[in-house]
Amino acid sequence: MISDAREFGEMVAQARKVLGITQRDLALAINTGERFIVDLEAGKPTAQLGKALAAAKAAGIRLEDVSDRPRGALPRSASS
Repeated sequence: MISDAREFGEMVAQARKVLGITQRDLALAINTGERFIVDLEAGKPTAQLGKALAAAKAAGIRLEDVSDRPRGALPRSASS
C-alpha cells in the first residue's frame, strides 16, 4: 500500500519506464507540463491529486494495484 507521495511517485516512475515512455510523453498524455511529472516522480507532496491520478492511470496503474483491501471495501473506521 502506498503510504506517502514519495512511494506514489516511485510507482508512477517505475510504471512509466516499463511502458518505455519519457516523462515528456507522460505529461503530454495527460495534458500537463513535464515539470509536473518530474515533481510527481520525485515525491513532491504538493502535487495536485487529480493530475497525479491521471498520470498514474496513463502509466497503467490501477487503484487496485496499491490497495490491500478487497475491491469496494471501506476502511475499517468508515464501516464501523
